[in-house]
Amino acid sequence: MTHSPVRAPVGAPGVRRLTTTLYGYAFLDEFVLLYPVYALLFADTGLSVGQTSSLFVIWSATGVLLEVPSGAWADAVSRRLPLWLGPLLGAAGFALWVLFPSYGAFAAGFVLWGARGALGSGALEALVYEELERLGAADRYARLMGRAHAAGQAAAMTAMALAGPVFAAYGYPAVGAASVLACLLCAATATRFPEHRAPAPAGAGAGAGADSDGGGEGDGDGDGGEGWAATLRAGLAEARRDRSVRGALLLVPAVAAVWGALDEYTPLLARDTGAPDAAIPHLLMVIWAGVTAGSLLAGPAERLGRRGFAALLAASALALAAGAGAGTPAGLALVALAFGGFQLATVLADARLQRRIEGTGRATLTSVAGLGTELATIAVYLTYAPLASASAHGTAFALLAVPCLVTALLVAVRRRPRAGDSVAAVSRR
Repeated sequence: MTHSPVRAPVGAPGVRRLTTTLYGYAFLDEFVLLYPVYALLFADTGLSVGQTSSLFVIWSATGVLLEVPSGAWADAVSRRLPLWLGPLLGAAGFALWVLFPSYGAFAAGFVLWGARGALGSGALEALVYEELERLGAADRYARLMGRAHAAGQAAAMTAMALAGPVFAAYGYPAVGAASVLACLLCAATATRFPEHRAPAPAGAGAGAGADSDGGGEGDGDGDGGEGWAATLRAGLAEARRDRSVRGALLLVPAVAAVWGALDEYTPLLARDTGAPDAAIPHLLMVIWAGVTAGSLLAGPAERLGRRGFAALLAASALALAAGAGAGTPAGLALVALAFGGFQLATVLADARLQRRIEGTGRATLTSVAGLGTELATIAVYLTYAPLASASAHGTAFALLAVPCLVTALLVAVRRRPRAGDSVAAVSRR
């Protein structure tokens, strides 16, 4: 792992290049006009709630299969390479949806989108954390990632605002074309990420590190060779021997999975309130405004202790149940508040994990957390379909707030951690 004894100023060129590229990438990654209407596209094509849920399962299953291998590949070869390759796959998937609207095309598109997500998951967090650490600015990670999430959510809200009039005027082909263009621009932006790699550990293969002198910027796009398997083994070994890493790995999916899965059904929840389809993107903007606020609070919220973190989860779960159960457009304001709390907790859980990781397999271990999130997300999708089929979408949302309350309780009652073990800890144990 690369260390720097001198802390870089906030405006230092290295920090500035990293942050501007990160914010631009995060914005374009979420500037997808299809997001607020693709569930409606599925319904208008004739798909049932069960078929739509099965597409979400395909999406997550792709992530399950590729999550950890892609993280190990990023550790062994390059973190930047998957960040520009993934958006190209997303562009191909969105094009399939609007050109050939059918269950088969939707499924193929979700496979491509799942691959896109797996390639970026782990690689982005590892690249950003280690570049900051190299510059002596690792303590800024939660704040910068929170702002990056906020940039993505601002993009999503902008896309929602544009999706309504574009969809009303030109239909699904237009929102699809705009989404493909955003993916292409996102891929181009990813090529601007700086990447300085530490020398490969013995036996990890030539591809595990770029810049053998530890100072220059490598191309980061080489052949990992046998380093892929060695990196995977090293990353998993760290999780086995370090209890604090295991706990951090479990916390990420426990916090992120439920609300991340429910987000895919928010257009249907909004439609169930009686709102016209043209107004749904604007209602979703309210929800995403809450998510954005949660991201921006990540820096100050690092001071939250274990019980504060548990209280955040519990309050978010209660707001979700109350807001979704109301069945009115006004109730979506509480859903927005809940999603903002869950987003804040997700950023804090990720920052906690990054602080725990000490070895070279950072992308691998972050992808292990992503794998857990995908598996839990699949469970939510499989649970949601029968719940929503037997009742209203609002009822399904309210019932699925219960696991979030259970997580809050477990966090609150677990043994008191030693110094450095809380969510607010600045240094690793």
